[in-house]
Amino acid sequence: QLQASGGGLVQAGGSLRLSCATSGFTLENAAITWFRQAPGKEREGVICLDSSGNTITYKDSVEGRFTVSRDNSKVALQMNSLKPEDTAVYSCAIRRYRCSRDWVAMIYRGKETQVTVSS
Repeated sequence: QLQASGGGLVQAGGSLRLSCATSGFTLENAAITWFRQAPGKEREGVICLDSSGNTITYKDSVEGRFTVSRDNSKVALQMNSLKPEDTAVYSCAIRRYRCSRDWVAMIYRGKETQVTVSS
């Protein structure tokens, strides 16, 4: 089970840190992908951290602004220099070893948390 937290309302240029806490399993050998879904749009993979510690950024627009990290039981997404177009519901999801931006490829899918960036 994955429980997301840390969303909220922030002004453009601000920062937020999202977390996903795991329950019942560890993150050993896990690849963690953060997804988001903006109003009226499809869910998209944003950034992923694989089991070897490599980061893959799927969205060019977050390059250099978003970073993902983890310890044994928690996953974090640090979001800096936020923009109004980052407004979406965010969720984390897990599969084994290799990253994927495909929601259906995930083994565990966390609940969403709302991020709203005002201009």
